[in-house]
Amino acid sequence: MRYDLDDLRLFLHIVREGSITAGARHMHLSLPSASARVRSLEHHAGVALLIRGRRGVRPTPAGATLARHARDVLSRTARLESAVASYTRSPTAPLTLLVGGSAMHRLVPQALISFLRAHPDTDVAVSESRTPRTVRMLADGEADLGVVLDDETRDGRLRTEPLGDDSLVVIGQAGGILAGRTALTYGEVAEHPLVGLNADSSLRRWIEAHLGPQAPVVRHRTTVANLGVLVALAAAGVGLAVVPRRAVDPHQPLDICELEDPWARRHQLLAWGVRDSAASTATAALAEHLRNAASAGQVFRRADAGVDTDAGADPDGQRPFPDG
Repeated sequence: MRYDLDDLRLFLHIVREGSITAGARHMHLSLPSASARVRSLEHHAGVALLIRGRRGVRPTPAGATLARHARDVLSRTARLESAVASYTRSPTAPLTLLVGGSAMHRLVPQALISFLRAHPDTDVAVSESRTPRTVRMLADGEADLGVVLDDETRDGRLRTEPLGDDSLVVIGQAGGILAGRTALTYGEVAEHPLVGLNADSSLRRWIEAHLGPQAPVVRHRTTVANLGVLVALAAAGVGLAVVPRRAVDPHQPLDICELEDPWARRHQLLAWGVRDSAASTATAALAEHLRNAASAGQVFRRADAGVDTDAGADPDGQRPFPDG
């Protein structure tokens, strides 16, 4: 049989999200249209590809096989299109991606590696930027994509979508002063020596802005420019550190505690710029690589972060859009 590439893309979105509704949204399709495409795939394949349930959908063994090969087909197709297009179009300006400091640690490097390999003719200019500045530049047409924090995004002109959890946690040396603790407030953290990011880093400025004028006085034993270095210092017992959960390597020996302050619960959004290139194939491809990197990076999940997946379920096995 002959497979439609858009049908394969839709199927991969559905498998990744566990929902036909969410897959349809990624492809900008109506739910009936997406469901019809899936049924057509199953008809031509001659076998069921999805198991539908009240909490969503999951692939059958045949569906898992289709998804695995579809990823390879789409990746090779992207490389083919990129290679041929390089002979027919003039060099273009690089895509502009603006992200916060936490996204710079793992999310962006992973997304860039896969994107730049698949699109050798497209360059990307990446800059660290706080959400308010990123939103302004996207709205003014000065950037293509941004990774922003949901509680600082107020511009209704921008198209946004959930990207992932970016909540903050406290980390320290394994078996150290955090041993036996599961959660504490920033005030309790400040009673101990800390290691932190430089004062001009986006994460440090975000934390201080939310602490306000009544922030406790802290002792920073040292400040550094890189989250990876910060995590290593905390693991070595130099001091406690407040970092995004996604910055922590699950295999690194560390004690990790939830930060109880409400402002520590953060979510990242993928925001699209308003200039013409926001609808370009290259921009859409970069967005997809960011989604994939964010999905792969969700190693930890808070027990209190779940949603009622039964709410809004429909007979076709759909569920509400995920919260990232």
